[in-house]
Amino acid sequence: MHAYRTHTCAALRAADAGQPARLSGWVHAKRDHGGLLFIDLRDHYGIAQCVFAAGSPAFAAIDSVRVESVITVTGTVVMREPGTVNPRLPTGEIELKVADLVVQSHAEVLPMQVAGDEKFPEDIRLRNRFIDLRRDKVHRNMVLRSNVITSIRRRMIESGFMEYQTPILTASSPEGARDFLVPARNHPGKFYALPQAPQQFKQLLMVAGFDRYFQIAPCFRDEASRADRSPGEFYQLDFEMSYVTQEDVFNTIEPVIAGVFEEFAEGRGVSKPPFVRIPYDRSMLEFGSDKPDLRNPLRIADVTEHFAGSGFGLFARIAASGGIVRAIPAPGAATQPRSFFDKLNDWAKAEGAGGLGYIVYDADGAKGPIARNLEPDRAEAIRVAAGLKPGDAVFFAAGNKDTAPKFAGQVRTRLGEDLGLIAAGDFRFCWVTDFPMFELNEDTGLIDFSHNPFSMPQGELEALNTQDPLTIKAYQYDIVCNGIELSSGAIRNHRPDIMIRAFEIAGYSAADVEARFGGMLNAFRYGAPPHGGSAPGIDRIVMLLADEPNIREVILFPLNQGGEDLLMGAPAEVTAARLKELSLKIDIPPPRPRATGG
Repeated sequence: MHAYRTHTCAALRAADAGQPARLSGWVHAKRDHGGLLFIDLRDHYGIAQCVFAAGSPAFAAIDSVRVESVITVTGTVVMREPGTVNPRLPTGEIELKVADLVVQSHAEVLPMQVAGDEKFPEDIRLRNRFIDLRRDKVHRNMVLRSNVITSIRRRMIESGFMEYQTPILTASSPEGARDFLVPARNHPGKFYALPQAPQQFKQLLMVAGFDRYFQIAPCFRDEASRADRSPGEFYQLDFEMSYVTQEDVFNTIEPVIAGVFEEFAEGRGVSKPPFVRIPYDRSMLEFGSDKPDLRNPLRIADVTEHFAGSGFGLFARIAASGGIVRAIPAPGAATQPRSFFDKLNDWAKAEGAGGLGYIVYDADGAKGPIARNLEPDRAEAIRVAAGLKPGDAVFFAAGNKDTAPKFAGQVRTRLGEDLGLIAAGDFRFCWVTDFPMFELNEDTGLIDFSHNPFSMPQGELEALNTQDPLTIKAYQYDIVCNGIELSSGAIRNHRPDIMIRAFEIAGYSAADVEARFGGMLNAFRYGAPPHGGSAPGIDRIVMLLADEPNIREVILFPLNQGGEDLLMGAPAEVTAARLKELSLKIDIPPPRPRATGG
């Protein structure tokens, strides 16, 4: 018999009754029934019930063993008594009658419990992550993550992709976030950067003739935490293809993404390829976001023209000053009590808006404060534009062209939730396409890249030379699921002349481009195929499939919101000798003085 186990804790069944067995695992729970003591023994695979008879040597030994101690038990598999069968466990028909016990490792008093669903503060969970990972839900999330990655890898290989590993120590790249820097000991004063993404390397692979590349790539960005973004590092399905159009990329990756979600959806609905394509401008109009949640059936309409010159002075003035008014429908809301509208108005004020105006439509026409000051024909035009019928209501978001669409999107989401319209339990995918190539930087007022700087502008060099930069679209796209961006991607700019001109518009000189991206630019001068790709986020895919609200729940050893590893104590100070070896000096700015009242 094996020294530790003949079976895992999930393997024994009724067919094994009467047979000897040995199990090893953690003591999950103990129950003393007088003459019998029951142990739930847990390992990676599941739980088995073990029974210790009073008076036996094993009974005396197990009595003092705390939960989460690691033990090995040997005995005989027996059927459970009628009425004690546990249908929730695969092993629920049997139990192990223990004859011998070996304590492999005693557990001290636990800082947090493993059994049960008790919630613990984040700092306790992360500081004791090795215990937290034993808990059933967290453990299942990590198994799901492993299985998802295995499925993705298999599907990519079946689609003709080959897996390659790109460098971790590299140079800084303008990916939109701060780099993590690594001092180069043998090159004093110089630093490597951890890759924000393998962007340049995967493009170089296409130039090198590898045609279809992928990897499960670690990426590093020094940015703040949020629910769908882990600080510090994350993983993505990074892929690139040669000689492809935008549609080729979509048609290739859609079966992979849809297949993975169908495999692990557990009965939940999944969009079938081809996924919906939504141009960026339409996405911002109809959804108030470039990350539309298609589970919400509400669609926003522009009604600026119907308020321009109208009797409702506030919106008329906004329209006259170049602002916009967006209408968000609320099906069936006319029957809601006044408190429904008041709560939404209070919520809007808490979000920084002046309030949330509305019109209610019944069989007699438009009603409400706005309707009383609005011409009937205009109220009817708004009803038609928003697709409303008697019994419906419509809410309005008004303001400048930058803020009003986004607030309209927030209202759409809130109404979808409050009215119970969101199709919970589905995975709805879409592509958002035709992103602007450039945008105005809010801080500097200068033109900057709006998305990926290595994207091909639509119209190529002619567009860059003849169009207003803010009107140029790019072959850039995002794949979105349930309002969460899974990845950005693009057909790449593979021509040096177009790249230099594009960066020139964004304020970079040709010398700047040569200095920062000389390796890739030089490669393009020796024959570069048209190519494109994307990089769906692994963490976000698993988060959606696990139905977790926070991405940290699907990462083995996540950092906290402050970017700290409480288990390993990182980031940490280093010794003066180590700093000297790296030619570094620490210059920490003094703390800011606190303001005092006068």
